[in-house]
Amino acid sequence: MHDGLLTAGSDQAGPPPAPRRPHYHVLAVVVTLAVLAAAVLVSVVVYSLVRGPAVPVAAPASPPASPPASPPASPPASPLAAGVDPGLVDVTATLGYQQAISSGTGMVLTPSGRVITNNHVIEGATSITVTDVGNHRTYTAAVTGYDQGQDIAVLQLAGASGLTTVPVSTSSAVVVGETVLALGNAQGQGGTPAAAAGTITALGQSITATDQAAGISEQLTGLIQTDVPLQPGDSGGPLVSPAGQVIGMNTAASSQFQISSGAAQAFAIPASQAAPIAAAIAAGRSSAAVHIGATAFLGVQVVSYSVPVPGNPASTGAGVAGITPGTPAARAGLVAGDVITSISGHAVTSAMSVRSVMDAYHPGDTASLHWVDQDGQAHTATIVFAAGPAG
Repeated sequence: MHDGLLTAGSDQAGPPPAPRRPHYHVLAVVVTLAVLAAAVLVSVVVYSLVRGPAVPVAAPASPPASPPASPPASPPASPLAAGVDPGLVDVTATLGYQQAISSGTGMVLTPSGRVITNNHVIEGATSITVTDVGNHRTYTAAVTGYDQGQDIAVLQLAGASGLTTVPVSTSSAVVVGETVLALGNAQGQGGTPAAAAGTITALGQSITATDQAAGISEQLTGLIQTDVPLQPGDSGGPLVSPAGQVIGMNTAASSQFQISSGAAQAFAIPASQAAPIAAAIAAGRSSAAVHIGATAFLGVQVVSYSVPVPGNPASTGAGVAGITPGTPAARAGLVAGDVITSISGHAVTSAMSVRSVMDAYHPGDTASLHWVDQDGQAHTATIVFAAGPAG
């Protein structure tokens, strides 16, 4: 199982070691371009910050809304938590191609079931279920859209109505030294959200979120830094101010980078930064950063580092590590060892650029795929993208 707590670190030079299957990422962002051992896809990127033990998660109910479950046994941790908890959800994403489960947290934005969470929580999902903390019901969820670069995704719960929403503050009046409370589905346990207190230690921070297994990294900027001890499953949960307002969405943590007091560093996306993106997604406004609707699927596993193009070592592309049978890539004739160089005229120089180019497409769209085989021979094929995993 995995979750998303990002890990802040520096990029490593040279090809990374062979990918290992991730178990449970603490705020991890995962790159789903190259996913698993045998069959993998193309179009998701994950970052792994802190890893924790695997946490089994029961298969979610398939109906749009299940009967109410028994209420959590333990009371809210504090009055602040009591005011926010009913607007939270536990997110469970089934990563079909990875044969894994992702567990995280989400925040309800509208009574009709619009939910914001981290993109890395649902990245690679073939199905998503959400349990509402306020009414204890379980819903199926569809991805409305996402911004991978900002690690934000918006979900719509099927058949939801009358849900309690979180009290969001988009004010920029956040100060260093302020006491905060983080709430979330820690360790994927569900029930009453776990609460962890701390203080804001810095503002406007930039980190490199890295998936150490896949060797892929990406920059996140403008973050709130705290010393809150986040856990796996807290990704997508709220950072709450002393006034009981949600001022951020917990996204990344690191057990490797410690501040002088010994507390782990943690990072949250400011609500003032996340809210406009969520609004754009809800309004269906796509852009170079925001993808609306289903994800296009090529069906290739690409290595995480740039590969010299055979016959033209001055150029680099995305090296193909594997092909998922029955996908557009398989039908086009790609094989392991090929190097993708462009998609419909858009240059591909690495696994990250494949993801960026793919993000402009949707299932059913047509594109011209260009690649070079191991003998240096160039190939071109017209492909029709399939529907792929979320994010």
